[in-house]
Amino acid sequence: MSKVYYSNLRCKPGLNLLKKLRNLIKAAGIEQIDFKGQYTAVKLHFGEPGNMAYIRPNYVATVVDLLNSLGAKTFLTDSNTLYKGRRDNAVDHLHSAMVNGFNPIAVNANVIIADGLKGTNYAAIPIEGAKYCPAPKIGQAIADADIIITISHFKGHEQAGFGGALKNIGMGCASIAGKLELHSSSQPKVNTEKCIGCRICEKNCNHNAIHVGPHRKAVIDYAKCVGCGQCVALCQYEGAVLAEWDTSEVLNCKIAEYSKAVLQGKPNFHINLIMNVSPECDCWGHNDLAVVPDLGMMASFDPVALDQACADLVNKAPVINGWMPEAEAPDAASTTGAAHRNGEHCSCHGYKEELFKHLHPDTDWESGLRYAQEIGLGSREYELIEV
Repeated sequence: MSKVYYSNLRCKPGLNLLKKLRNLIKAAGIEQIDFKGQYTAVKLHFGEPGNMAYIRPNYVATVVDLLNSLGAKTFLTDSNTLYKGRRDNAVDHLHSAMVNGFNPIAVNANVIIADGLKGTNYAAIPIEGAKYCPAPKIGQAIADADIIITISHFKGHEQAGFGGALKNIGMGCASIAGKLELHSSSQPKVNTEKCIGCRICEKNCNHNAIHVGPHRKAVIDYAKCVGCGQCVALCQYEGAVLAEWDTSEVLNCKIAEYSKAVLQGKPNFHINLIMNVSPECDCWGHNDLAVVPDLGMMASFDPVALDQACADLVNKAPVINGWMPEAEAPDAASTTGAAHRNGEHCSCHGYKEELFKHLHPDTDWESGLRYAQEIGLGSREYELIEV
């Protein structure tokens, strides 16, 4: 069983939340990693401007200060988004990060957008035994880092069911081409109504697979197209788009494979903050009311155990403000992670799936955890240690 360390949010004079976070990650063993002179990527989500549920920079600064004291060459990082917003290119992404407080003054570290200006800088990292993505396309700065540290906002997610460490790693570290591979099992298509024939896709296709025809509309030669997503990444008019979206189960399995590519062969450590547990991702320019009360902070060397522990904690918590009918709420009985995994009786087990299903009925939030354990990324069984 993996060890997952937990701290509640109760404070007193001389012990605020930032000190509790520092104590938590030290107790969880982060200092066992040799950071001296190592390029250390702190992977987090900077938050789409307008969304207020993202992690506060103060927590990130606490982690960065400890890493810097241990000799790390620390930088904050995230990859560009596949969808069109204020984080789909490095210029706007950096500005969004600064606006939301992730700047050298506030957090004592610089921000590097992992997959470059237009999301096209990535390394294909082969992994063994992959069913879906044999060589995940990881943002170059993350691929080049010596150590990976993640700080994740644990929350619901409209496609994966929930978002935690694995989502932050597997989806967040993927380049735009990687995100296309994660979301879609098919090659992109052209929306002829929005294509203006600007030829930016044609000029940047590495496989000579897309050309603008006589009617000033792009046409894809699928015999040459490899589905890299370059055209989707570069099109400013939504003329090149995803053809079909993968199921939640397949998406979560792909996220697990991408997480394996990011972490393999590198020291890594993971922190989840179970606060402002919004029903959807921080990629939206808004955030809905939290689903459960703020619950605490967790840390572990095992991202699978960490996400499982967070999911179990959230699913045992009272649901606030009418998010779920009273009849479906769990009682106060507690359970261990091992009990859940071994199928032992616990009063919240039937409810456990229902919370995330209630929020996003078409998702299978456990599929990624099952597959991540299967491919050796971590264990769903854990020992919860309170700090």
